Parts: sequence; structure tokens; C-alpha cells
Amino acid sequence: MSLSTLPLCYCTNVHAAQTVEEVLNGLTQYTVPVKTNYGSELAAGLWLAKPVTDEILQNPAGIARFSAELANRELTCHTLNAFPYGNFHSDRVKEQVYLPDWSSAERLQYTYDCARILAGILPDGREGSISTVPLGFKQFEYNDSFEQEAISQLLQLARQLDELHDETGRVIRLAIEPEPFCLLETTEETLAFFEKLYRAASEENLLDEAKRHLGVCYDVCHQSIEFEDVAASIAKLEQQDIRINKVHITCAIEIKNPGEHADLREVLSRYVEPRYLHQTLARSSTGQVERLVDLTKKFALTPPTEFAEAEVWRVHYHVPVNAEQVGPLGTTRHDLRAALEAVYKLPYAPHLEVETYTWDVMPEKQIDLVEGLTTELTATRKLLGSIRLAQTNMIIS
Repeated sequence: MSLSTLPLCYCTNVHAAQTVEEVLNGLTQYTVPVKTNYGSELAAGLWLAKPVTDEILQNPAGIARFSAELANRELTCHTLNAFPYGNFHSDRVKEQVYLPDWSSAERLQYTYDCARILAGILPDGREGSISTVPLGFKQFEYNDSFEQEAISQLLQLARQLDELHDETGRVIRLAIEPEPFCLLETTEETLAFFEKLYRAASEENLLDEAKRHLGVCYDVCHQSIEFEDVAASIAKLEQQDIRINKVHITCAIEIKNPGEHADLREVLSRYVEPRYLHQTLARSSTGQVERLVDLTKKFALTPPTEFAEAEVWRVHYHVPVNAEQVGPLGTTRHDLRAALEAVYKLPYAPHLEVETYTWDVMPEKQIDLVEGLTTELTATRKLLGSIRLAQTNMIIS
């Protein structure tokens, strides 16, 4: 039982980058200064968009050169975010971030390209992880064979990752990331899908490969938004032998008794913006959950009765993970400790990555990004240290 002792990292999807040069500029401008301010070893949790992976792989020496650039900045990398395929900083991302889905050859090829790059930049003796979309988006239409096509694609990737391990000695694990309004969003949906995935893998004599290379990315705020007991959720995944390959350390917005607080709803309305989806779920005192695919100003200011009478709202808006509040609004930071304590009890140590990508769309006065990221990482280090100490004391006592 332990938490990962690898260097903590933050996800660089917060930096706009569609070329290798832009990726490296982001590392120079932000990640290196954050590392200096943080005062400890820091890894780069890289997001490499499809145009970037193409650029790296078009040259036989591309991976080696990219690895050298990381080394020149005294940065390591053990995890990639391959969820956003295209431009994650375009004017409107919204539901397009879920394309291509896992039934498509493009998603498979992109993910394997990321794995090839990660295998080439991983430090010796370390395993790699790659987070990805939760199959697709529920609001899109799919044919009846979609799930089977996605399973087929995932098993093909398991084969490829197993072959990559044979070729390079590097273990790369996929981390499917459940998210509200996606085909995999709740823990129960994830359990049901992996049962089908494992059954199909067994029929193809690929069960060992599937369990070794395919798992989940547990984004804490996503399951908080679903009003799940995050500790119980993590325990269920372990009980069903579904490996958590990566944990996204994240917080969402929370408002208690929203119908009574027009002032808070007015503040929330300022968080409406055109780039990202902000799925909003509301729970009543009886446990009934209402769902809205994307926050709007009209909804925030004049919510329907079933939402106005809810006990609490939670909004998919990644806010700084050190914050108990953002202005007058609450956050789901209270779930972080519970989730990480549950992760501590796993018989392996998932990769840990802070993922707050919304800094440049937040409505409040912008703070310096280096300062904000440093504060997040420092608070996370303190939280992890507190959990390690508490768990060690429990074992001793």
C-alpha cells in the first residue's frame, strides 16, 4: 500500500500547443519555472495533440530529439493525456473533444502513436500511462455495433502495447477516463463495460494482455460530480480487477442549496464560457439527481424547479485543486482526500497528475499561471504527505 513515489506532475493540456515547438515553448515558459518554484523534482504530464505526434514520428530521430529536449529542461515524463485529439484551445471545444471515438481507426492509431513516443521518453525502470476518452459521448448517435467495435479496437491496442513491451521493455498502460454524459461515466457503467471487455478478451486469449494494458483514469472531480462515494467507487474497481492506471487530481464547483442563493447563482453564471462543456448535476434531499449537459447563464440565473429545489449542484469546471472555495462558490476538494486515501490502499501505485486546464477561461481576476500551478502542486504535495503520515501512523498503532 502506497501512493506513487514518482515525481508529481501537472497536465500540460493547459498550454496551447499544435506543434513540437509550441509544446517545448510551453515547457520552457511554464513548466521549468514551476519546477524551480516548487523546489522538488517535477515531471511533465504531457498532452501531445495529433499534429504533434505526427511531427515527432515523421522523422526517425524525432522521439530521440524530443527526449533530449526534455532532458535539457531536466524534466521527465511517465504519463500522457491522449484524451484531446485536436486543438484543445480552439474557440469551441465542447463535445468535439470526444472525437474521434473508440470505434474509429483514427483513435486507435493516435493512441498507439502516443504509446510509441512515451516508450521512447520514459526513464529506465518506469511504466507509462496514457489517458483517453470514455469511448464516446452519450449525446451522439451510434450504431448498434458501436460497443463491440470499441472493444475490438481496445483489444487491438492491448496486442500492440504487448508487442511494444516485447520490443522496448517498456510497459505502457491505457487509462480510460469516465466523465459525465459520456458512454462511460459512472462506476457501475465502467464495471459493466470491463466485464464485457474481459469476456471478449478471454475469448481471444487476450485476457492477460487486456488486464495488463487496459484500465481507467480516475478523475476525482468527475465521480464527485456524479455524487458517487469516491472511496467506495475505487474499492469496487479494485474488487473487479480493473486497474486504475492514473488518477487525475481535480476539483469541481459545488453550490449548496442553490435555490436559496441567487447571489451564488449569479456568480456561477459568470463561469459560463464557449470553449469547454460544463456538465451540471443536482441532487435533492431524497437522492434524486437531475442532469444538464452544459451550464448556461439562463439556467444559472433562473433554474427549473427541479434544480432550484435541489440540495446541491456540482458543475464540471476544473478549479484549482488547492481551493476549498473559488470566490463565494464551494468546491469538491473534500473528496480529494477520501479518494487519495482509497488509492493508498491499492496494491499498486497509479500515476498522479494534477489536471486544471481552465485557467485561461476562469472569470475571476487572472493570476500568474506559474504561480497558480506552483500553488496547486505544493498543496497536493502537502496533502499526499499528510495521507502517507496518517496511514503510516495507523499501521504502527
